[in-house]
Amino acid sequence: MVDIHCHILPEVDDGAKDWDAAAEMCRVAAADGVTHIAATPHANDEYAYDRGLLRSKLTRLQAIAGEWPMLTLGCDFHFSYENVRAALTDATRFTIGNSQYLLVEFSDFALSPPMRDALVRLRNTGVVPIVTHPERNLLMQRDPGLILKLLELGCLVQVTASSLAGRWGESAQKSAVWLLEHEAVHVLASDAHDPVRRPPVLSAGREAAAKICGQDVARALVDDNPRAIINGEPVPFRPQPEAARPGRRR
Repeated sequence: MVDIHCHILPEVDDGAKDWDAAAEMCRVAAADGVTHIAATPHANDEYAYDRGLLRSKLTRLQAIAGEWPMLTLGCDFHFSYENVRAALTDATRFTIGNSQYLLVEFSDFALSPPMRDALVRLRNTGVVPIVTHPERNLLMQRDPGLILKLLELGCLVQVTASSLAGRWGESAQKSAVWLLEHEAVHVLASDAHDPVRRPPVLSAGREAAAKICGQDVARALVDDNPRAIINGEPVPFRPQPEAARPGRRR
């Protein structure tokens, strides 16, 4: 399995608090069957994102982790005016590895027309936005049709694996299931922040997804698609949410 959203780098945001915690997260992930992780520190008003500094931390953590899991640098990119302006100048400061894929986190309070325009501008530069954990976004929980509109703009969708397993509460779980049933999920990821409370584990989410949409789709969500994203390739599993009907199951 491949995890494209994980706050595993220590002492840079609200994720791993120190090197011991980061090392333990690597061990937990490897034990769960995760072979590759994108380390994705926050870039927002609270946490500055310095690609050079983060790259050096990634190198140190890889030396600690050994061969598995392999680590790639990415970013949990808050969709703010300042960040978008920076990404339009040079998106490679924030994308996953050397790929065209960018994790995008939206506010819980608004998805304005200018934000949609900014998504289109990013898409026109070749960036592929991946909307992170919409099932936990209060605005999108209330109006899941917003997520389908983002897909129409060329975005992909990443759901938190543990949401399907119920660890984020009933509302998030229902929203995650709705998205799967409506063929609107491309990736499951951990969004891990520590080795215990929010660990880098994907297997429980994969098993929950398999019960909803089958083993083949579940495997695509935790392996085929995220592996393609890490490698900068088109995702092989690209569902068509506009053709889905409420309650439809594969």
